[in-house]
Amino acid sequence: MSLGFSVDDLLPRARGGGQLKMGLVSLPEDQWLHPGADVSARQAAFAAQPDSIQLSPAAAAPGQELARICGVDGGLPEVSATHHEDMCILTRQPDEDIYRLVGAAVAYPTDWHPGEKMGLPLAAMHAPIQGYQEQLASGVDHFMAKLKPGKIFGRCNWFIAPTPSLRWIADPAPETAFGHVTSENAGDTLFVRSERQALRRLPETGAIVFTIGVYLASLGSLARDNVAMLAGAMRSLLNGEGDRRGSPYYAQALIEYAATHKEIPA
Repeated sequence: MSLGFSVDDLLPRARGGGQLKMGLVSLPEDQWLHPGADVSARQAAFAAQPDSIQLSPAAAAPGQELARICGVDGGLPEVSATHHEDMCILTRQPDEDIYRLVGAAVAYPTDWHPGEKMGLPLAAMHAPIQGYQEQLASGVDHFMAKLKPGKIFGRCNWFIAPTPSLRWIADPAPETAFGHVTSENAGDTLFVRSERQALRRLPETGAIVFTIGVYLASLGSLARDNVAMLAGAMRSLLNGEGDRRGSPYYAQALIEYAATHKEIPA
């Protein structure tokens, strides 16, 4: 099964509100990473933000193994600079049952700084996500423990951003960032950001590689069904889940835009 490699392809497979779920699908090897991607912008992003690459000593051997699998000389930085995806490495210590982030090469973060997450277990990494601990943490930990080499699993999500930049750190405050958005201009001023995420275990080191392919499109460029889905999901976000990403400052404009453009009933 393929998740696709665009926002329009990914949105129908992404969660549209309600309880948090992993939503994993099995991927074949040739659908793991984006084929033939233009990576010049990624290399420029890494050069402009050196702290986008974070490596602990525990990332060295897994990074080299990952590079060999991808046919690249070097380690984690070289692999991520020559592919569309951001890449993270997680390992488990012999005396622990949890996986920790030991390496990250993230050119296009979705509102996080890799340096702040290094060494943290998964639950702590996802602490800002409302409902993660209660609804998802134990399932994720179980999946990670049972993941076998040779298997690749993918999932996708979406966010509404006020910028077309692939690197998104949510500054300034949402009331300012989304302050220019109206129901009339939402198609051009709201951007749908989808992460195509995948997990696989490396056979030699046993480390887990987490890849994140970021795709971005303006709201107005999306298929009608996808705009309608997003408008429907806004109600879940307005009920609290989306507060961290500023949904109270754009949701009504998106709903009204969709209704005006006949995506959903007025």
